[in-house]
Amino acid sequence: MEFIGDSITCGAGSDESEVKCETPGASWHDQHNAYFAYGPTTARSLNAQWHLSSVSGIGLMHSCCDKKIVMPQVFDKINLAKDTIAWDFSRYQPDVVTICLGQNDGIQDSVKFTTAYIHFVKRLRSYCPKSKLILLSSPMANEKLKAALVKYINAVTESLRKEGENNIGSFFFAKQYRSGCGSHPSLAEHKQIAAELSNYLKKEMSW
Repeated sequence: MEFIGDSITCGAGSDESEVKCETPGASWHDQHNAYFAYGPTTARSLNAQWHLSSVSGIGLMHSCCDKKIVMPQVFDKINLAKDTIAWDFSRYQPDVVTICLGQNDGIQDSVKFTTAYIHFVKRLRSYCPKSKLILLSSPMANEKLKAALVKYINAVTESLRKEGENNIGSFFFAKQYRSGCGSHPSLAEHKQIAAELSNYLKKEMSW
């Protein structure tokens, strides 16, 4: 399995076991725990290998925090954050690729966002011809952003299916998860996110 996403997928702000969020002088990375983020946790629950392609702050068409990159620009690199070293997709072909983007984009022009998303999915499909592509809402999204992402993702999947793309799905998380540092999901919440996603994938993939 491959999980494409932003800081949520990275497991940022999730682990306070050694350094609490409010600790003076604490670094952003002190609460980082990718191993127990929702993606690897989902994969382990399904007895699957996992691969993270994620960068904190990144978006589909707009990244936060003065980042100069967006995911469609760097997902095919080994060093995503620095946009360097091409990745050889023939070395790893996942059965499932999930895409969890949009939190850093925020609410965008729907036509521009869905057009960018469709273009990204088509590029991803060219690299992963047999993978099931699953478009996810953001687990951090508030009610307004979630509604927008649901609308965008439904439009993207509908458009692609009309063009003959049948190996695609979508999943929308049931609630907002944000009790970790910087309003990110906590480790406990990553378990809940993984449980939601695992249940969906078991049915979707007949695993």
